Amino acid sequence: MNAAIARLCHLAQQPSRRIVGLMSGTSLDGLDVALCRLTGHGAATQLALEHFATVPYTDDVRRRIRQVFAREQVSLEYLTLLNPWLGRLHAGMVLECLRAWQVAPVDVDLVASHGQTVYHAPAHQHQQADFAGQNATLQLGDGDHVAQGTGIITVSDFRQKHLAAGGEGAPLATYGDYLLLSSPAEARLLLNLGGIANFTYLPRTGADARTAFSTDTGPGNTLLDATIRARRPGLHYDADGRLALAGRVHPGLLGALLDHPFFAAALPKTTGPELFGPAYLAAAQAQTGTAALGLEDLLATLVELSAAGVARAVRQVFGSARAPLPAVYTSGGGAHNPALLGALRRHLPGAAFASTAALGVPPDAKEAILFAVLANEAVAGQPVALGAGRQRVPAVTMGKISWPG
Repeated sequence: MNAAIARLCHLAQQPSRRIVGLMSGTSLDGLDVALCRLTGHGAATQLALEHFATVPYTDDVRRRIRQVFAREQVSLEYLTLLNPWLGRLHAGMVLECLRAWQVAPVDVDLVASHGQTVYHAPAHQHQQADFAGQNATLQLGDGDHVAQGTGIITVSDFRQKHLAAGGEGAPLATYGDYLLLSSPAEARLLLNLGGIANFTYLPRTGADARTAFSTDTGPGNTLLDATIRARRPGLHYDADGRLALAGRVHPGLLGALLDHPFFAAALPKTTGPELFGPAYLAAAQAQTGTAALGLEDLLATLVELSAAGVARAVRQVFGSARAPLPAVYTSGGGAHNPALLGALRRHLPGAAFASTAALGVPPDAKEAILFAVLANEAVAGQPVALGAGRQRVPAVTMGKISWPG
């Protein structure tokens, strides 16, 4: 037997595995690195987060990624070169973290690498007649380069199996959220406020798992961050929501932004900065004569847009404003934005909000942890089916395996 396959078989039979989960989101702030100890698999999964860090990207790294990020036309040569370059970069960042944590690579069983999404093309969003009805997504940061650079077996490219099984490739949180964060005591809404906002609905453990599902809701931080970068060069985000809190919502612009058919589409649904980017905002501003709107008022309006998108999706699930809501647990960069959290509380009155830290999962580490869970399932678990109908999550094992040698 190939020695690498024998090693993998041994890992699958161990009672626990030490896995580094990696996540690089659409905000491009850096690489999230979570060193996890995962015991068991499936419904018996137990996780201990040993270490976590976000390794910040330099301006040069952001510049390179933005050359191809969410762009319809790019240099094919540049894209081809960026793929292995990002893999080697992420490998170096993993080794940097392990050195800081005084953990030898030989003591890590797996790396779970999400890679960097550079283009997301669900069927409802792209306009390519030659590929009508086809969902697609692309993540860079080749897994072979991560494995070779770290010396650790790497599981990567998780989204492609979801696509191949009929899904849209995002969001994938349902699997890990259900395994780690379901509770017999309460139903939960796990709200991730990343570049794109999304949530996972979890029924109480023991209830019908077919009601569990994940969906995108619209922009989270992506338009806020893009506006800051355009108006205040050198800044990457509105720290503590200070500028947005100083502004006033423009009702006309907000109405034009919410008039997009995405917000009325059936759940679950997925989207990305390809749709909710500067062109979308510029078109709404041209329509409403608000191109000269002050920065604070524009940010306040975009915060309201993000919150309204979440609230509309939540109400699609739970009905009228008077219907009781499950407990809401937040994660992602937007969980640190008081302006956005305040807007969400206004749009979802009566909902009890808390951070996922209350569940033992640091909000900044949550996505990296979830990919560690997916890698654990790929090696030691069995496919899990969740949801039903359009909300069905296919029962698949996600991730491609790369050997270090």
